[in-house]
Amino acid sequence: MAGLDEGGADAVPRRVWRRIMRLLRPAEAAIRRLIVIAARGIAVDLPKPRAARKPTAAAPKVAKPQAPAFPLADPPRRFDKLRWEGLRPFPQDGFELADADEEVDARPLCRRLVALKHALDDLDGQAMRLARRQARLASGLYHRKILRAGRPPGYCKRANQEIDDVLRECHSLALSALKAPNSS
Repeated sequence: MAGLDEGGADAVPRRVWRRIMRLLRPAEAAIRRLIVIAARGIAVDLPKPRAARKPTAAAPKVAKPQAPAFPLADPPRRFDKLRWEGLRPFPQDGFELADADEEVDARPLCRRLVALKHALDDLDGQAMRLARRQARLASGLYHRKILRAGRPPGYCKRANQEIDDVLRECHSLALSALKAPNSS
């Protein structure tokens, strides 16, 4: 897909970038919800805080590059408090639309796709990461919740793609997994 399977592309046309992002946002949200479902029932104790290490004069080890970490929390909603009615500068002479064939940097897109692939390959490990994060959230170390309120990122009212149906199902299952189990 757009040269991303051979180790990544440096640039892709803007129209291709938009098509990939149209599928990537709901796919990331669906995988986040799958991780929430997989983490249900996992109990984790917080580790004890580590003692501060003393600096050493030895040369640092060169680490091999790792796959980027998949973000476990939904991105926060963006609420623009300022509107266009004179509160923000709006170009008086109009503006030009972006060229669909203009080349756009594809490296951030490739990193997101690699993180998505690794999260799918290691769903149990991601569930443990989420369980540790939820334990930290319960202890007060984190303040941002995993799933944001309302619709998930990439939600579309009219399901045009298969990923939209998958996201709807994963979202409803994740919300039911987050509710406290019924003890009666």
